[in-house]
Amino acid sequence: MDANHILLVEDDKEIRQGVEIYLRSQGYEVFQAADGLEGLKILEKEEIHLAIVDVMMPRMDGITMTVKLREKFDFPVIILSAKSEEVDKIMGLNIGADDYVAKPFTPMELLARVNSQLRRYRKYMDMLEAKEQKEKSNVYAIGGLELNEDTVEVMVDEKPVKLTPIEFKILALLMKNPGRVFSAEEIYERVWNERAINTDTIMVHIRKIREKIELNPKEPKYLKVVWGVGYKIEKQA
Repeated sequence: MDANHILLVEDDKEIRQGVEIYLRSQGYEVFQAADGLEGLKILEKEEIHLAIVDVMMPRMDGITMTVKLREKFDFPVIILSAKSEEVDKIMGLNIGADDYVAKPFTPMELLARVNSQLRRYRKYMDMLEAKEQKEKSNVYAIGGLELNEDTVEVMVDEKPVKLTPIEFKILALLMKNPGRVFSAEEIYERVWNERAINTDTIMVHIRKIREKIELNPKEPKYLKVVWGVGYKIEKQA
């Protein structure tokens, strides 16, 4: 697994170098900055997984930097401060920090906080990825045509298209099986869940779906008729 990237923002050079040596010995890749402005510039160029930010710094302090980075990033932020009053700790957490370490601190204490925050962040990212994958599993896209079973929405070139419940079910059946030809009888039985007796209604629904999803229904791009056999959604390159 690739090393986690840690941004260390601290105006005291000795503290920066000492913390970096210790973090690198634990397998972390460290990027140094002497103030908030330098820290924000690094964020524009590098992928960061956690930031350690001192409060009192020249040019841009740690509070301002944390507020600004929270506009774009959700990785953990650990605040460092020589002040140990409860009000300062609360301020740091309220502006978007995830943890607070008071100076002076031991390398072991800081490392324990770093490891804890990164574990939480990895779990959060894993859960987010799993959720996105689940959502994607119910989304079917063919070219510019997209159907979402969870939200019961259809988009054509990113524009919403309104289908009736039956039209949606027919289109969903075809889009889940691109390139496969379904007879009118099979579409009827799959959508209505009953034996097909009169399939004329399928032809009517297909025509209405075409009118809604095709730029030119007479020359369809997606919903094709295979004469004498049935209907299919054409695969797109």
